[in-house]
Amino acid sequence: MAAKSYSLKQLKIDKANSVIIGVTASAVFIVIFSLLSSQALLSQHSYNNRLGTAQQAALNQLRTDVSAVNTLDSSYETFISPSQNIIGGSSNGTGSNDGNNAQIILDALPSKYDFPALANSMQALLGRQSVNVDGITGTDDQLEQQPTATSSPTSVSIPIGFSVDGPYQNIENVVSDLQNSIRPFQVQTLSLSGNQNDILLTVSAETYYQPEKDFKITSETIK
Repeated sequence: MAAKSYSLKQLKIDKANSVIIGVTASAVFIVIFSLLSSQALLSQHSYNNRLGTAQQAALNQLRTDVSAVNTLDSSYETFISPSQNIIGGSSNGTGSNDGNNAQIILDALPSKYDFPALANSMQALLGRQSVNVDGITGTDDQLEQQPTATSSPTSVSIPIGFSVDGPYQNIENVVSDLQNSIRPFQVQTLSLSGNQNDILLTVSAETYYQPEKDFKITSETIK
């Protein structure tokens, strides 16, 4: 009888232990699940905060950009609207000094290297003074001068040289035209030889172009 009581008591103890183990395991699972859930919620909350901050910053920048575009558009229209351009020519004409102010600026500082176009412009400038154009020298380095994403925003020099000959007054007019040209020229060397009726002028100079800047819209990943 005692053995039977002991066995029944042991069974109750074993059952109680099983219940305790089950409750403890459940409690541990709930605690771990709660911790992991809390961590996930905190991480999501932090991400949402970063995302919201980035979105607000992007929105503020967009508003600033739109305002700047409107101001720039208004300023541009005012800049090109006068009937007389900044060098005294007609904004609507087709002469050498004509064109609106935006065209004048592009002629003065183009956005591409384009040495052939420069040589043609130089030929036209020299030909206006009835001199013999003996030669125009330079290097067509356009392929090497292609703009890249890291291109410098500053102007880039283009070496050019020429030789002309003619009467003294015509040579003097060539020098004057070079000084008054829309496109800036920085003379490196200048030499004169000959006589009053036929002077040879040889010039080595530099002019410039401004690499164009690409406008790119980028995206940012918020982590």
